[in-house]
Amino acid sequence: MQEKKRGFSKWFYWFMLGVAIIAVYKLLDNIGSITTWLGGLFNILMPFIIGLLIAYLFYIPCRGVERWYRKAKKIKFISKKARILSIITVYIIAILIVVIALTFVIPNILRSITDFVNNFGNYYNNTIQALENLPEDSIFKSETFMNLIGKLSTIDLNQFLNVESLVQYAKGAISAVTGIFDVFVSFIVSVYLLAERRQILNFLKRFANAVFAKDTYTMVSRYFNKSNEVFFKFISGQVLDAVVVGILTSIAMSIIGVKYSILLGFMIGLFNLIPYFGAIVAVTMAIIITIFTGGIGQALLMAVIIIILQQIDANIINPKIIGNSLSISPLLVIFSVTVGGAYFGVLGMFLAVPIFTVIKLLIEEYVDYKNN
Repeated sequence: MQEKKRGFSKWFYWFMLGVAIIAVYKLLDNIGSITTWLGGLFNILMPFIIGLLIAYLFYIPCRGVERWYRKAKKIKFISKKARILSIITVYIIAILIVVIALTFVIPNILRSITDFVNNFGNYYNNTIQALENLPEDSIFKSETFMNLIGKLSTIDLNQFLNVESLVQYAKGAISAVTGIFDVFVSFIVSVYLLAERRQILNFLKRFANAVFAKDTYTMVSRYFNKSNEVFFKFISGQVLDAVVVGILTSIAMSIIGVKYSILLGFMIGLFNLIPYFGAIVAVTMAIIITIFTGGIGQALLMAVIIIILQQIDANIINPKIIGNSLSISPLLVIFSVTVGGAYFGVLGMFLAVPIFTVIKLLIEEYVDYKNN
């Protein structure tokens, strides 16, 4: 009897191995059809994914506003309906910000891009003339700097920053992303996720508790909470920090009369989403553009002011917004951004830091567990 069971187990093992090999072969043989099917499924689920991302970003502000409403205990209606009122408040603020951006900021940025592209030749000639009038021992007349300026003259900005192409791309993106149905579904999904977040989390906890053993559930729950905290604080904090930096730099450059101040401030704020490298690249680009549009003196003044603002952001604003959840060494930040950018582009550079932070937490806890 024992031998029959052993023979059956052996036969079943080889049978399942054969089925697995056939399944893998068919999968590889029909990879094109599977990819097409997955792409279609992804498009169908896109409104739900966008809704999830919106809810994820709005969770922290909604939670803060909800706590503020719950303190109004004297007004029972407000304290009782604190959650739904917090969601309504945050969405109204978000819509107002979008309307202001579309009305004032975006048109100004597009006009600045158009004007800079159209007048680049004049800016270049004026810059060359100003350089020729400098003393011979000036650092700006060095061979390296002059070669760099010479290379800039060969750039065809109309090819890379063709305004008509940018407008067409923008129209294509808007028509692809902002379909009435998709926007409506994303909006409804995000509202329901925020309104029912406690029930959803409780269900997920009960489900995980039913599936996993007690020790495994405790470990998964702990790591999930830590990872969630890191991602929440980093993503929402970085976006808020980028907005603050963009506004401050735009105001500062407007005060000293830098041309295209809103465009440059928007660029610096956007690049500030990428730790370390983003700020360096954005400030360098802003200095070069200001050299062409306002001269070397204005560019140096702008550089000093922006560097001061970046230091204030790095040492005061950013730590206040994000906190100490990402207390990792600068070397690890640079490494994570480099690896993330090399494999996954701009999105990889943005998400690399929280991902590596979570990996660092897991490794540290594993090392502590093994040593104890």
